[in-house]
Amino acid sequence: MGSEGPLPITVHVTGFKKFYGVANNPTEVIVSNLKEFLKRRGMPGGIILGSCTVLEAAGHGVLPTLYQLMESGRSEPFTNSSSDGPVIWLHFGANAGALKFAIERQAVNEATFLCPDELGWQPQKLAIFPEDGGTFQTRKTTCCVDAIAEFLNKKGYDVAISDDADVFVCNYIYYHSLRFAEQRGHKSLFIHVPLFSRIDEDTQMEFAASLLEALAVIC
Repeated sequence: MGSEGPLPITVHVTGFKKFYGVANNPTEVIVSNLKEFLKRRGMPGGIILGSCTVLEAAGHGVLPTLYQLMESGRSEPFTNSSSDGPVIWLHFGANAGALKFAIERQAVNEATFLCPDELGWQPQKLAIFPEDGGTFQTRKTTCCVDAIAEFLNKKGYDVAISDDADVFVCNYIYYHSLRFAEQRGHKSLFIHVPLFSRIDEDTQMEFAASLLEALAVIC
């Protein structure tokens, strides 16, 4: 009996709706259009696209939705395939001041929102999980961010590696996702993208597809 190849990676993707100062969040467009875009472009080999979900740009108030999504581990998969292979939670967030893409290596156990989130919550110096220790504690992705960045830079994208996901909503959601992923044997990765006024929509859609290619090759 011949040996079987590696199981495909199921990737679940999230983005955010508008937040303070960003009325049109590029990640809402990317995540909402990703399935149709890949139907036209072609799905990267070794990838099953699972759920594509746009979340409110909120912290504590969005957790029931986030955990329901992560506990299910699936939601109308892009293909009819099923897989017991690796699972990656891929989160996109917008950085209004960015000029390039950024792969976030870690999240910190602190919620300090300089303004209220979209559901009105504004924590200050709050440990996201007190049982993890103080607000200085971090959780790192198990994805190889250096190799992913190198892959994408070779594709022509301007990609940096970041150790600071901010302590606003993006960091809050990423910390929860990293913790959940560790408990379930999954992986989690957060990507910050610029506004479409900095890098146009077509380029960002191609970037998302190339990122999936990188995950298939590297993870």
